[in-house]
Amino acid sequence: MKKLIFKKVVSDISLFFLITILCISTIVWIIQAVNFLDLISEDGHSLKVYFLYTLFSLPKIISKILPFIFMISLFFIIIKYELNNELLIYWINGITKLDFLNNLIKISVLYFLIQLILTTIVVPYTLDKGRSFFRSSDVDLFSSIVKQKKFIDGIEDLTIFVEKRENNLLKNIIIKEKMSEKQSQIIVAQSGEILTSDDISKKIVLNNGKIINTENNNQNIINFSKFNLDLSKFNPQTITHPKIQEMNSLNLLKCINLIDKFENEYSDNPKTFFSGCNTEIAVAILEEFLKRFFSPIFIILIGLCSSLVIMSSKHEKFYKLKNTLFFFMGIILIIISEISLRYSGLSIKSMIIYFLIPLILFTVIYSFIYFNLQNNKGDKIVS
Repeated sequence: MKKLIFKKVVSDISLFFLITILCISTIVWIIQAVNFLDLISEDGHSLKVYFLYTLFSLPKIISKILPFIFMISLFFIIIKYELNNELLIYWINGITKLDFLNNLIKISVLYFLIQLILTTIVVPYTLDKGRSFFRSSDVDLFSSIVKQKKFIDGIEDLTIFVEKRENNLLKNIIIKEKMSEKQSQIIVAQSGEILTSDDISKKIVLNNGKIINTENNNQNIINFSKFNLDLSKFNPQTITHPKIQEMNSLNLLKCINLIDKFENEYSDNPKTFFSGCNTEIAVAILEEFLKRFFSPIFIILIGLCSSLVIMSSKHEKFYKLKNTLFFFMGIILIIISEISLRYSGLSIKSMIIYFLIPLILFTVIYSFIYFNLQNNKGDKIVS
């Protein structure tokens, strides 16, 4: 009987959680997708690249909001049970509030494992997969980048200004190319044309202008009647190399091991071991490790905090006020988990503190509930 009752709890929480997280994540995804429209308008990527990149960012959104949605799900279902007198079924069947609490902790462990799979496997893979579309993408919509009477810098080391444009025909053009820290080139032309073809090479044919080369504050000017500017050597400003959050978890563990060995032997000379693994960003790498493998444990703490609502009855005078305080306590725990993570990679001491925070808080809250319920002789009967 007890198993059937708790199966209903798991079912109700899971159903509410699933519906809520799908709705909220879809809304966040749409808002984020709108913010990514500059991938087309400014960076010149295709609609296909844009759609796939935004689609593969969805698991990250889900993992970010999962703790909060889980907390809301627990609060909603438990309070709903209390208001509908459904909790009385548990107390009548000899289930104590402590038994109920322990089962809610088990449910929290389940969602902890779901979050752990997301942060360690799913999210890094999908982020890297989404970024891979940029790495394999050329500026196939270069012509869409160039707009009249507007400085365009969506391509790395290149700035373009066009006074007038009619299809691919351009008039009064200014192009600045940065070759190095001390060397740059400015091209001014009366007219030009963007040539499009099926091959990889892209270029602008410029007519009647001059090239101003600057190197170490020295300039020389070259006049031309026709000049071909090769665009295939330029890349969009979008980051195309793997980021730390896109590194798979196995490589992340290897990276931490290599950094630890390197800092012990060659601490005076920073080094990059492989893509994304750099001793100069060791703090960020350690923070990413903790975010993936340890921060999900806060979900168990959030579940315990949400369970505090079973401590009071709807007949009590300050029932709503207590639940409001418990809810804000859960939000504070989520904020603490994010803030403490920011400083966790600064030192060994910071990392130890980050490990201890959820363990200490869990012990304190659970002990409070345990002793409170032990002193309450009527917790089997009344709600």
